[in-house]
Amino acid sequence: MIDDHFDDLAKATCTRRAASLLGRPRASHYRHVKGPLHGPPAPRPAPANALSEAERQRVLTVLRSPEFCDLAPAQVWARLLDDGIYLCSIRTMYRLLAIAGENRERRRQRTHPARKKPELIATAPNQVWSWDITKLQGPERGIYYELFVIIDIYSRYVIAWTVAAAETGELAKDFIDAAIATQGIARGQLTLHADRGTSMTSKPVAQLLVDLGVARSHSRPHVSNDNPYSEAGFKTLKYCPAFPGTFGSIHDARAFCDTFFAYYNHEHRHSGIGLHTPASVHYGTATEIRAHRAATLDAAYTANPDRFRGRRPTPPRLPTTAWINDPSREAKIQSK
Repeated sequence: MIDDHFDDLAKATCTRRAASLLGRPRASHYRHVKGPLHGPPAPRPAPANALSEAERQRVLTVLRSPEFCDLAPAQVWARLLDDGIYLCSIRTMYRLLAIAGENRERRRQRTHPARKKPELIATAPNQVWSWDITKLQGPERGIYYELFVIIDIYSRYVIAWTVAAAETGELAKDFIDAAIATQGIARGQLTLHADRGTSMTSKPVAQLLVDLGVARSHSRPHVSNDNPYSEAGFKTLKYCPAFPGTFGSIHDARAFCDTFFAYYNHEHRHSGIGLHTPASVHYGTATEIRAHRAATLDAAYTANPDRFRGRRPTPPRLPTTAWINDPSREAKIQSK
C-alpha cells in the first residue's frame, strides 16, 4: 500500500519530493523498483562487435602457424597489416591466447640443470681453501675498496689477503697464485672454493687452477650458506669493535687489515678449533698446546677436586674434520 502511494505521489511531483513527504528513503524506493540486488548477475549480452567463434578460431590458427608461432602478437598484427590483412586488435590476440592458455612464452626455452650442492671435507690444513671478496667503504659515498681473503676451512687460518682499488680477474689470478706458492701446494692437493662472482669464475683464475692442478668448487647461485667460512670471517672483521666503518684511503684500509689479520691468525682463540689460534692449528702446534692445557687442568683438579665435583676437566678437543655442507648433518636435519 505504501509503495502504491509513493508511486502515485512520485508521478505527481518527483521521487525526491515524494520521499521527503512520506519520510521514506529514496534507496528503499529504488530497491523496490529494481528488485533484489542479490542473486546471480544477469547474463551479459554479447557485444555487437565481438568476434564470432569461426573468427576466433581463425585468429588462433594464424597465431599457431609455423610462420607466426615464435612471434609476439604485436609482431603478428603488424605483419598481417603489411600484407593487407586485419583480423582483430593486438589486445584481442592476447585475450584469445590467454583463454587458450597460450599467453606465456610460446618458444622452446633452454633449460638449465639444478646446480649441485658442494660437499667438501678437510681433515688437515691446506686441503680446502675458501676465498671471497668484500667491499670496504672509502672516504666518500660510492668509493669502495675490494678486500680479497683466502681462508683455510680446517684451521681457519687466513692464508692471504689484499686490498685493491678494483676487482679484476687478473688481480684475483695473481693473488691466488702467490698464496699457493707461499704454502707450497702440490698438484692435486688443494680444492679452492668460492661463490660465483665475476672474479671467481673469470677465465684467468680458471686457467691458473687448471695449470696448478687445483680443484675448483663453486657455491650454488644465491646460496650464501655454501661459503660459510668466508662469510663468517667477514662478519668477524666488520663486527670487530675496532672496525672504523669507513676508511680515509686505501692505505688506511690496508693498515687496519694488516693489524686485524695478524691478531686473527696469532691471537684470536677460535671456538670452532678448540679455542686455539688459527696459526697454531695450521702449523701443527695445537696438539702440544692442548697437552699443556690438559696438564694445567690436571694440576688444578689434583689440588682441589671438590671444585670440579669429582669430574676431571679436559680442554676442548681439536677438530678432526671441517665440512662445507656435511651430508650427514643435512640428513639429521631432514629426519627431524
